[in-house]
Amino acid sequence: MPETTDDRPAVRAVGLARAFGDVPALRGVDLEVRPGEVHALVGLNGAGKSTLLRLLVGLLRPGAGTAELWGVPAWRAPAGVRARVGHVGSGHAYGELTVRENLRTAARLHGCARQDADHRTDELLAALALDRWADRRARTLSDGNRQRLALAAALVHDPALLVLDEPTSALDPAGVIEVRETLLRRAAGGTAVLVSSHHLDEMARTASTITVVHDGRVAGTLAPDGVDLERQFFRTVHAASTGGAVPEVTP
Repeated sequence: MPETTDDRPAVRAVGLARAFGDVPALRGVDLEVRPGEVHALVGLNGAGKSTLLRLLVGLLRPGAGTAELWGVPAWRAPAGVRARVGHVGSGHAYGELTVRENLRTAARLHGCARQDADHRTDELLAALALDRWADRRARTLSDGNRQRLALAAALVHDPALLVLDEPTSALDPAGVIEVRETLLRRAAGGTAVLVSSHHLDEMARTASTITVVHDGRVAGTLAPDGVDLERQFFRTVHAASTGGAVPEVTP
């Protein structure tokens, strides 16, 4: 599991902004995620969540502001820093390789020794209910099992930071529970977890912090143990849309 001696924010954004052409996608976002925290981003489609995640892991260059991984600019982070990150975005698998081969390959690409790669592969096949499909070519998997495989590939090198974009969108209820338990177990071991999701109820069960993103900005936060989270979410979005005060959220 990740080392827990480094108590700096694993990921931090200050005044982070990015536009595509003349269309702003992010407008001055401040955010940080620390070791052992599950931090959720929620928002409507087009709110800027995926762009934010891509900036935070260094896949996009900021237009303004900063995105840092352990204090290092994410866009220019060296290989040793990037190796501490596990990211699931629009990800892909090698379609002609089996599930097991995909995981072994991901582990070796992240520098794991062969024996260690085999051990971690077996652990994740069991933890994410992929063992039944271990020898199936990835291109033949269902959408849900491809999503499990993408998560397993992001976890196979025991990252200190896990960044997930809609990791349960294609999963059945059993798969959602498997992912929840995996994230909570990793966070308990010191991993910093940043996850975007449309599933408010699931984030209430998983996250320690819930940040609402709307129109490229941080619109407010929700208490995971608050009453009627869905109503609080829409009130926050409405206030951000109309320029009104963001309502206080109480448990």
